[in-house]
Amino acid sequence: MNAVIETRGLTKTYGDVRALDGLDLSIPRGGVYGVLGPNGAGKSTLFRILLGLIRPTAGSAAMMGGPLNDISHMRRTGSMIETPRFPPYLTARQVLRWLALEHGVGATADIPHWLARVGLTEAADRKVRGFSVGMMQRLGVAAALMSRPELVILDEPTSGMDPPGIQEMRALIRSLATEDGVTVVLASHQLLEVQRVCDRVAILNKGKLVREGTVSELTSVGERLRLAVSSADQVLAVLGAKGVRDGEAVLAEVKRAEGPALIRALVEANVDIHEARWVGTDLESIFFTETGAVQAPEADHGV
Repeated sequence: MNAVIETRGLTKTYGDVRALDGLDLSIPRGGVYGVLGPNGAGKSTLFRILLGLIRPTAGSAAMMGGPLNDISHMRRTGSMIETPRFPPYLTARQVLRWLALEHGVGATADIPHWLARVGLTEAADRKVRGFSVGMMQRLGVAAALMSRPELVILDEPTSGMDPPGIQEMRALIRSLATEDGVTVVLASHQLLEVQRVCDRVAILNKGKLVREGTVSELTSVGERLRLAVSSADQVLAVLGAKGVRDGEAVLAEVKRAEGPALIRALVEANVDIHEARWVGTDLESIFFTETGAVQAPEADHGV
């Protein structure tokens, strides 16, 4: 695996607090990589170390095969850490022009292109003092991308966005990886969005890595075959202890190799199968299990 970021024993302490505690992490080049964890898990500390904003207490880290703070690597990296802030008297277009000049890419930065990619074309000439949090996030992402980096680090890129905005940001992040060849590393509390957009994830807790792998690997644990059928009772009679009712459907605890034979047996028993699909554990369940965080109860919408 060709790693774009690698840490070994990375530690950061603030007095008696260990924000990072001997973190070993390898992030492959290409695709979208999610860094998850509850507040205080060390996500932002990790990003700040990688970007040279703070120094580690112990351990080492490398980015793009070289040491941190190497200017050639930093020029190929874009980032947005927390909610960005820009001079309120500038327009979105002026902000990007100003930052392009500061980064030495003023002549090559295609500002209209990046404003369009983040959905700010119509607001390009509005002063940012009137921007919502979600619009500031969009502008921050455009600022991170306009130098066309090979690696971009995004901390909560969908913060403050409405559902359509979150969907647009998800599409942008996927297109950066698949069409532009950018490696995207992101932190987000939107676990469903992470499951939809990321190829691999790392879960941190109290500064340590507690789980890592592809999204498909992690969510396939405990995989079951969900059968929407005409008669759940007939299916349960066939499955015995391997079946459990799920509303009007049945969850079958069988291996994938056993699935075709089970379906044939049900068809021969004159059971109408309306849908058969494999379902696994979602990323949210894994997150709460690994971090010990308390999952908020569903809201009571009763009158």
